[in-house]
Amino acid sequence: MSDLELALAAAADAAAAEIDGPAATFGSLGLPDKLVGALARRDLHSPFAIQTRSIPDALAGRDVLGRGATGSGKTLAFGLPMLSRLIGGRRASGAPRGLVLVPTRELAQQVHDAIAPLAQAVDLKVNAIYGGASMGRQIDQLRRGVDIVVATPGRLQDLIEQRECTLGNIAITVLDEADHMADLGFLPAVTALLDLTPGDTQRMLFSATLDRGVDKLVRQYLKDPAIHAVATAESSVTTMDHRVYAVQHSAKVDIVAEIAARPGRTLIFVRTKHGADRLALQLRTSGVEAGAIHGNLTQQARKRALENFTTGHARVLVATDVAARGIHVDDVDLVVHYDPPADHKDYLHRSGRTARAGASGTVLSFITSDQVRDHQRMRERAGVETSAVTVVPGHPAVRELAESGEPILLAPRAAYVPRPQGDRRPTRRPGTTGGRPTGGRPTSGSSTYAGRSPRAARSA
Repeated sequence: MSDLELALAAAADAAAAEIDGPAATFGSLGLPDKLVGALARRDLHSPFAIQTRSIPDALAGRDVLGRGATGSGKTLAFGLPMLSRLIGGRRASGAPRGLVLVPTRELAQQVHDAIAPLAQAVDLKVNAIYGGASMGRQIDQLRRGVDIVVATPGRLQDLIEQRECTLGNIAITVLDEADHMADLGFLPAVTALLDLTPGDTQRMLFSATLDRGVDKLVRQYLKDPAIHAVATAESSVTTMDHRVYAVQHSAKVDIVAEIAARPGRTLIFVRTKHGADRLALQLRTSGVEAGAIHGNLTQQARKRALENFTTGHARVLVATDVAARGIHVDDVDLVVHYDPPADHKDYLHRSGRTARAGASGTVLSFITSDQVRDHQRMRERAGVETSAVTVVPGHPAVRELAESGEPILLAPRAAYVPRPQGDRRPTRRPGTTGGRPTGGRPTSGSSTYAGRSPRAARSA
């Protein structure tokens, strides 16, 4: 282990061994009263452990290296001090003062949705920038002035190259899910963006691991960071009920359809984009309302599928690994690995969509006869101890899961708001803003994608 990994392990051990004292409140951490009030209106009063430990250092202006399991509260751990330190500053066109870099569109939207309502309480503006959404709209928002940008590296580079955004005013930078950015090949783009921020910028980095170059990133860009860790991804497996069903390939659809008809929310992971669409259609044909989410869908289609799942209008979501990180939906109490994950890290991140923030949940894996040994080795690396049960449709174990979960109280769908009669804005062609080109998305051979893999470019 590197020195940084040893320091993170020591920080996690110290957090676990800490003797309980008086319960912390957001007010006791030194946050401004307006933010504390805004949190209270959202029924948020007691900070999570990662927030309690890291927020005072972040408020003091120190660089922070943080690690916490999925659902541990990392977004507010960096979001609240960022908002606090930017209060009262001057907003400039195209020159944000806070930057949050994330690996995926879904995570960008999730972080935006978590901090934007709190930002309003202290007169700050937050904008999400990612590929697949209207570049013209993002340019318009930047020109009007924003305080914080939550961005994927690819789209942000595009806007910088078009001189619609500058990072010269950045006072605080956050790298969220740094290890996933490394997995996607984003680190060259991340370092290029960090080099555009002032040298005295406060920086916070949150990552589950320090491999694939993240360790080097920490050493190069964080100055004497305060190190905080509360849990590893592996430790979260203890709050989950892990089950493995050995099935015949021909019976998989019937078994998953039986389970998916349960009253609670079910998130199902598959290997391919086509497989996600196919299984969602098969489930709908069997009478189960299911949506699909994967990288080939437009951003609007991905957003709609996630909203339907969140509100309960579709109790089932079939997803590729695009949803394994960065998507948080309350009350997902069953995750199904319909297709096995690539490795134990993907197993942990997929599984982490349930049993979040101390809640319990069930993780179910389907395996066929040719997958038994590989899956056993993967479970051992993930720290999961369970045995496979051979099942067929109607098996008691299948029926048990099919009857599990609390019925979902449907949230209302978003109301349609018609455009005012006086609004006669022309429809713009893709790749234009008014009468001039925006540059759209360059091809993978353009300079914008220098240093990024095709996979990373598609994920931007």
